[in-house]
Amino acid sequence: MDLGIRNRRAFVCGSSQGLGLACARALAREGAEVWLNGRDAEKLARTVEALRAELPDAVIHAIAADLNSAEGRAAIVAALSELDILVTNNAGPPPGALEDWDEAALAGAMNANFVPAVQLIRAFLPGMQARRFGRIVNITSAMVKSPHYMMGLSTSARAALTAISKAISREVVADNVTINNILPERIDTPRQEFMARRLMAQAGISYEEARSRAASTIAAKRYGSPEEFGDACAYLCSAQAGFISGQNLQLDGGSYEGLI
Repeated sequence: MDLGIRNRRAFVCGSSQGLGLACARALAREGAEVWLNGRDAEKLARTVEALRAELPDAVIHAIAADLNSAEGRAAIVAALSELDILVTNNAGPPPGALEDWDEAALAGAMNANFVPAVQLIRAFLPGMQARRFGRIVNITSAMVKSPHYMMGLSTSARAALTAISKAISREVVADNVTINNILPERIDTPRQEFMARRLMAQAGISYEEARSRAASTIAAKRYGSPEEFGDACAYLCSAQAGFISGQNLQLDGGSYEGLI
């Protein structure tokens, strides 16, 4: 299927690795002109170089900027006068418990997993509406719909983004601008390596056992692949997805136990 996004301009937040990179790769493969982003300029440059080697016909750029700062977001907006596709993504706070969630921790979570996405949406949405094409995809978490205690801080900030995006989506879909969220669970990225090593230290088990325990919590009994995740993102950004907006797509191996 031709997704109809060849030569569309796409910016993917936090895309030097992991889920963001998976989305950037899928969009570049479909012919979109893609800007990758990360805080570490050297790491970002290596990622872009590798992706260009993998996809020699793709048009790929880099914007090294910190999403968590107003200055970083201003640099992103200044570098991109027009944008057709925006994929928001950012690392979440570490797991914790109520005693860890002081005012600074709460503000930090919102300043990473809520404020940057909303400010970028504010910056690029009017142009999308004027050109009558826009696709916005927020990478959130399966725990937005199934909160777990230790991830409560991350879940809360991402739930706030989900709510404001739903509110905005109804106002802009008539202009062919869609806003959707992807809710991942156990996609095989560096984040899962971090979580596996955390479990190793807590339970005194091997890395292989930690990964096996994590995979066993998924109904599909395996990790999701970055390619599966990236392709789902690319479809939500496609011309064919114009009638899908304000939705939460769970990529969780069938693990969600709810009906809706």
